[in-house]
Amino acid sequence: MLLYVSLYVLCGWELTTETLRRHGDHEERTIAAILVHCHQSTKTTIEKMNFFAYLFQDWSANRQNFKAQLVLFMFRLVMAFNRYTITKIIFFPYFMLYRFFVEWHLGIELPRKLTIGKGLSLYHGQALVVNKDTIIGENCVLRNGTTIGHKKLADGSYSGCPQIGNNVDIGANVCIIGDVTIGDNVIIGAGSVVVKDLPADCIAVGNPARILEKK
Repeated sequence: MLLYVSLYVLCGWELTTETLRRHGDHEERTIAAILVHCHQSTKTTIEKMNFFAYLFQDWSANRQNFKAQLVLFMFRLVMAFNRYTITKIIFFPYFMLYRFFVEWHLGIELPRKLTIGKGLSLYHGQALVVNKDTIIGENCVLRNGTTIGHKKLADGSYSGCPQIGNNVDIGANVCIIGDVTIGDNVIIGAGSVVVKDLPADCIAVGNPARILEKK
């Protein structure tokens, strides 16, 4: 019963109390009714598109790169399962598989709580680390050896994480740390260290990163 309901919720199908009357006992219907409320009151990316389109939203951006397609498919799936407590419980083994295979074996740390827009491109990916509080826009490019996350402040606390716009191309071995904002249509050269905001439509290189030219 709960597996049935979780599939309804994830796929964005119409789920009502009338549907639930045909399935399960009283206790299961009570639990499922809570899921109905969550489903009807929450509008997210998954619900704005077909569930399978959601899973494959990065596919075309990684043509002829099956490794990236597989990793990002698994990433979108773990994000979907992370939305509800019931799916976290039912699909707990998948969470472990994702952590072992993608994060530990391949060395690609894309946490399940990360916010990333559609059309993400992934090149190689080894030693890629992205903090879960980072926000990345649509049609961005990530490469191997890149670190994106917060930094430790003088008082021992941690800063916020980067917010990256749309159509941002991030080179290999780039480090973006701290509460910085990267505008749309930015290219960041390989090996750059970004610790300050970058405006839209620019090219940045170096350590620390400096604006080379406006696009």
